Amino acid sequence: AGSRMEVEGARDMNGSGNNTRVFVGNLSWDTRWQTLKDHMRAAGNVVHAEVFTEATGRSAGCGVVEYETPQEASHAIATLNDSVLDGRPMFVRFDR
Repeated sequence: AGSRMEVEGARDMNGSGNNTRVFVGNLSWDTRWQTLKDHMRAAGNVVHAEVFTEATGRSAGCGVVEYETPQEASHAIATLNDSVLDGRPMFVRFDR
């Protein structure tokens, strides 16, 4: 069982395999996690969505979304990259 875990861990580090988290960038400062989660649901079941904030409380313009399955995360990258949310085209890639 130990060798299987090592293989999964190595695969996960290059942003594929069993990675269920995507990084989302170029968000509007007005975008909140609820809006992001609703938008990202088009690709699958969102387990968690977060918009990062700076120390001032202002949006950092990026965040992460976690899906239930790696297939949903891949689908999000394929279908939601360059989609527009709150007037801005977002980019979506696997979270590193």
